[in-house]
Amino acid sequence: MKILRSIEALAEIDAPVVLAAGVFDGLHLGHQAVLRAAIESAARIGGVPVAMTFDPHPAVVLRPDKAPRLLTPLDFKLDLIGRLGIEHALVITFDSTFSAMEAEDFVLKLCRTAPQLTGICIGEGWMFGHGRRGDARLLQTLGMKKGFFTSAIAPVAVDGEPVSSTRIREALAMGDLPKATQLLGRDFAVRGKVVRGAGLGAKLGFPTANISTSPQQYPADGVYAIQARWSGMATPGVANIGMRPTVSSDNRRVLEVHLFNFTGDLYDREMEIAFLHFLRPERKFETTDALAAQIREDVGAAHAWFPTRNAAA
Repeated sequence: MKILRSIEALAEIDAPVVLAAGVFDGLHLGHQAVLRAAIESAARIGGVPVAMTFDPHPAVVLRPDKAPRLLTPLDFKLDLIGRLGIEHALVITFDSTFSAMEAEDFVLKLCRTAPQLTGICIGEGWMFGHGRRGDARLLQTLGMKKGFFTSAIAPVAVDGEPVSSTRIREALAMGDLPKATQLLGRDFAVRGKVVRGAGLGAKLGFPTANISTSPQQYPADGVYAIQARWSGMATPGVANIGMRPTVSSDNRRVLEVHLFNFTGDLYDREMEIAFLHFLRPERKFETTDALAAQIREDVGAAHAWFPTRNAAA
């Protein structure tokens, strides 16, 4: 994917441009509908679909005390966008200066900089610009003057309610992994780097990879069957998210992953962890032997579950 870091860089694209605009945190079903609309519109006119998103999340600048944990940090989000078939992304730095720009001025700047701008696809309720005064109606009005079309995509509903990043965070916080997966249209995953831990897992007979992530939204604490992906490889395993109360008292939330039938050095590798099935809540054990026995049961339960997943698929 080619990443454009300024509006001016749109001029590099020598073809009609159809923008898909949004924050796109989570790349859930609603976001996917907007992006696919841009892909289809661009294909009809021989143009190029471009995902336009913002970094950091606008809430970090506008209401930092209430900024949510991200479902998909920027690099992960761009990767997911690329998997949909979009090869260009415009990443606009969202800072105090940008937040003060009036919506109309922003659109007119797009038009001046990219005269090949042919269309803009947004979610029906998406609002932008200073004071959130920009919306689909403004885009449609300016588009008639400047020669671009606007596609406002209706919300995607699940269980009678619009899909949203907020609903996904709520489902994850409540431990409702199936609901989060349903809203995302894919397995919920986090991405981080493998870092060195204390090596306790290996001592218990189950070596683990400790995953350090940015402040991402995690599912509820507990043990999960997972799929780990890195460098083109994919391996099943189990993961524990939580405070590790049996072996630690620092109240630090940790993500540890044990991969099945794997030996090798993973340190400093970027790894994507997809959470597939909740096995049990985290709990404290009286001894490390009791913890090791439970991990053995967890691994057995995960091994038994994977064939049922494959059969269902």
